Amino acid sequence: MLVFIAVKYIAEETKNHSIFQNYLMNFIFTIIALGAVIVIMIISFGVSGGFSWINSIQEQNITDFSSFWTSFGILIGGCIVALVVAWILLILGTLYLRKSYNSIAEHTKVDLFKTTGLVYFIGAIALIVIIGIFIIIVAKILEIVAFFMLPENLPAATEIPKTVIRTS
Repeated sequence: MLVFIAVKYIAEETKNHSIFQNYLMNFIFTIIALGAVIVIMIISFGVSGGFSWINSIQEQNITDFSSFWTSFGILIGGCIVALVVAWILLILGTLYLRKSYNSIAEHTKVDLFKTTGLVYFIGAIALIVIIGIFIIIVAKILEIVAFFMLPENLPAATEIPKTVIRTS
């Protein structure tokens, strides 16, 4: 929540509202990813038989592969689909986060924001092989350090001197 407020404040101070819009898109994609996982898991649980599926598992002998796959196939397939959908949505979300942090880095001259956005993006891609969790933890630490490195006052934008052209 505090990061949300900080990004909103930076967007207002720099008068670049795309900073906050991109950060908001990241948040929306993350919420949609979580919602998709929950909905797909509920659907796969329901399709596999719901609570009656649990009772039928107790009565079956699932020691051989075919009976195991018959009992758990739909549920395992639903889990895989849910995780792939969430992974894709999280990657899309981190693209927006990266855009937001690149803009913050340009306006504040704190280049650690660019690094943070990149590490988040790499972490989201690497989530498929579990190592992404650790990369995202590193990105969180970098994010904290980057916010602490923010200057009290934003650097003045370098203006291009205007030349006056006289016609005689």
